[in-house]
Amino acid sequence: MVFVHEYGHFWAARRCGVKVLRFSIGFGKVLWRKTDKHGTEFAFSLIPLGGYVQMYNGEPEFHALPSQALKNKSLLQRTFVVIAGPAANFIFAILAYWAVFVIGMPTVKPVVGEVLPETIAASAGLTPELEIKKIDGQSVQDWEEVTLSLIGKAGKFSVILEANHVDENITQQFSLNLSHWNIDGTKENPLTTLGVRPKRASVEPIIHAVVEQSAAEKAGLQPNDKIIAVNHQPMDWQSLVETVQTGKALELELERDGQRLNVMLQPIFSAKNQQYLIGIQPTVQPLAAKYRTELKYDILSAFCKALEKVASLVKNIIQFVFSLITGDISFKNVGGPIAIAKGAGLTAEIGLIYYLSFMALISVNLGVMNLFPILPLDGGQLVLLAVEAIQRKPLSEKIQLRFQQIGVAFVLTLMVFVLFNDLIHF
Repeated sequence: MVFVHEYGHFWAARRCGVKVLRFSIGFGKVLWRKTDKHGTEFAFSLIPLGGYVQMYNGEPEFHALPSQALKNKSLLQRTFVVIAGPAANFIFAILAYWAVFVIGMPTVKPVVGEVLPETIAASAGLTPELEIKKIDGQSVQDWEEVTLSLIGKAGKFSVILEANHVDENITQQFSLNLSHWNIDGTKENPLTTLGVRPKRASVEPIIHAVVEQSAAEKAGLQPNDKIIAVNHQPMDWQSLVETVQTGKALELELERDGQRLNVMLQPIFSAKNQQYLIGIQPTVQPLAAKYRTELKYDILSAFCKALEKVASLVKNIIQFVFSLITGDISFKNVGGPIAIAKGAGLTAEIGLIYYLSFMALISVNLGVMNLFPILPLDGGQLVLLAVEAIQRKPLSEKIQLRFQQIGVAFVLTLMVFVLFNDLIHF
């Protein structure tokens, strides 16, 4: 996505006759470089925290014509070069979502599976089997849209959900008070802190497979064994997973071929997975058809849907950033390159369509963030160009340098914080 963004700047600069000195993915020491016939150096650099396009701006150490300097181009041309980066991100996202919606993306309807007691969702009156249709009047089709929409509204006193029972067409309204919603970015799904667990495939406490040389195999567990209780306590699969993570010895009560038996086993810590494992796989009952859907449209409708999707994401991202500024959402929930890479890896494992959808989401995020009015971001450059247009002359180089220094310090501090946040959650 960094390449897409920087290519937008590069393409616009070339169209406007600006000499491009370097197109780099990453910052710092150059690891690889190649120069084209126009004298542009394409490079991969050491620090993978972004990229840049270095343009000729009249510096005497470079051999170029004065007409090729960015500063000698018209205000409109310079604005075009700056805005082309974010525009490229938005165009990529639209095309990616267009492809996703034409091909079709299987997904799960936003049906409530469980409402946790004494939570915001419980106070609002939400119940299992409700399918969420709209949030503050905006239609939602899957849990991704529900999650992004609600996160963007964190801090609001009243968010209206329109929902109906999955087997009925009677619409009900629920008011969620998100003014004290403490989103936990360490959880797999932030909706858990809201008190909602999505409807998922049913995981039965029946062993589907036993991993070779695992604690379960050594203890004699077999496929089709049904787990009745653990340490004399009845529990479902999720509770079993949580109990295993204590690392303590377990006494399992099983049912095998109609007979009851008790088995002792000791969970083994996996350095690779960084968690305790016993080496069994559950039996999964897939979701019924009424809980599943496919986001698929004809070519024209898919394009319109892609435009709506990108517009909705832009709105949600802006709301999310505003909630960060006001303190309604903790900065602990901000992810950086490690979180993005981890997410990309997970979605790539699921399939190309999900990976493409994820990259479109990242592209929109990159486009929006670069438009914030902070130097050296594109938004900061646009502010300087707007000031120049109003007062008919640019700000002095001294003032621009001061704003640049403040902006760079802020951006670097934020990048270090986000990277640290990624590492502690990795």
